[in-house]
Amino acid sequence: MKKTREYYNLLFDCYESLLTEKEREYFINYYIEDLSLKEIAENSKVSRSAVQKRIKDTTKKLEDFEKKLNILAKNILLNKALTKKEILEIKKIITSVLTK
Repeated sequence: MKKTREYYNLLFDCYESLLTEKEREYFINYYIEDLSLKEIAENSKVSRSAVQKRIKDTTKKLEDFEKKLNILAKNILLNKALTKKEILEIKKIITSVLTK
């Protein structure tokens, strides 16, 4: 999966509880609330570069969690499997209706 805003949000959903309070705060501000680095820095009374480093470190940490635990990849496969199962169930219903 490409490393996009959506990808990092999905990783965050999986591993949010493993992050520190500050990591969660900066991540939410940047990726979910769409604040700029400057806005986050001003709100947190830190430098822009400190915010940028924290966000970069947090996304790396999320990637490392996924590399080791594969929760997001497993969830994606599970969702695909459920979708396939649902399709098969629909086909069975259609077939039974058409053969009556």
